[in-house]
Amino acid sequence: MAWFSLTKLRDALFKSRHALSRVEELARERRPLDDAFWEELEELLIAADFGVETTEKILGALREVARQEFWQTSDQAIARFRADVAAFMTRPGQALALTGKPAVILVVGVNGSGKTTTIGKLAAQLSGAGKRVLLVAADTFRAAAAEQLEIWGGRARAEVVRGREGGDPAAVVFDGVSAARARNCDVCIVDTAGRLQTKVNLMEELKKIRRVIARELPGQPCETLLVLDAATGQNALSQASLFNEATQLTGLVLTKLDGTSKGGIVVAIADRVGVPVKFIGVGEGVEQLETFEPKAFVDALFEN
Repeated sequence: MAWFSLTKLRDALFKSRHALSRVEELARERRPLDDAFWEELEELLIAADFGVETTEKILGALREVARQEFWQTSDQAIARFRADVAAFMTRPGQALALTGKPAVILVVGVNGSGKTTTIGKLAAQLSGAGKRVLLVAADTFRAAAAEQLEIWGGRARAEVVRGREGGDPAAVVFDGVSAARARNCDVCIVDTAGRLQTKVNLMEELKKIRRVIARELPGQPCETLLVLDAATGQNALSQASLFNEATQLTGLVLTKLDGTSKGGIVVAIADRVGVPVKFIGVGEGVEQLETFEPKAFVDALFEN
């Protein structure tokens, strides 16, 4: 899964980079590190959806280092700021961990986040790497969800197991993981319902699905990925916190980054939830699901 070239990533993050261009201007101005500088930097980060809590954490550490190392000008602070942002998004388990056979990836997220599309792109990449992939259409509540997954399955050369519309999602998952084991598949990716994250019944259903997977394939799922629409800003942060409480997330997938001017939400989510961003989606093409690399992301977000 090759990483985008920096040029392509910068193009995809144009809106976010434009919104944060003032940060780079602060560096070039070589301003004194007075209260006015720190206040402006704080306002810029909050406006870019870094969030108050994450902004305070980053700037608190930055001001302490500036004091200890006797920094005088804004270029020194901004250079360290960029390194700190990359460090904030670097977490253990950044790479996709496919353990066991079949390795089960449980994918969760609200409707409209790009969940099914992400599954299709990931399946295509895994199939292209020589893996035998089976998709499980456990979103039995949304009309045409299974049909959409079957279309992606055809594109990705992946088998699909589905149940009847309105049926028990956990029963579909049981059939799916059983089929993946019987057919000697390498990877089984489970699509789930995406009704609003505040619905208690949705979270209980996800817990039930996890129990079924763990019972049939001990040690699975090896990955539980939450797909978030980055353009929804602070609402995405709320979703991440709630899903993490219910489903023990191992990673995040941020979609639609090419459509948001508030790229700081990626930093806020990684900080608040404490699990790594594993992939980002920057377009509709089957190849436009990219392995997340914090330093490359920061370079693309701030570099002029």
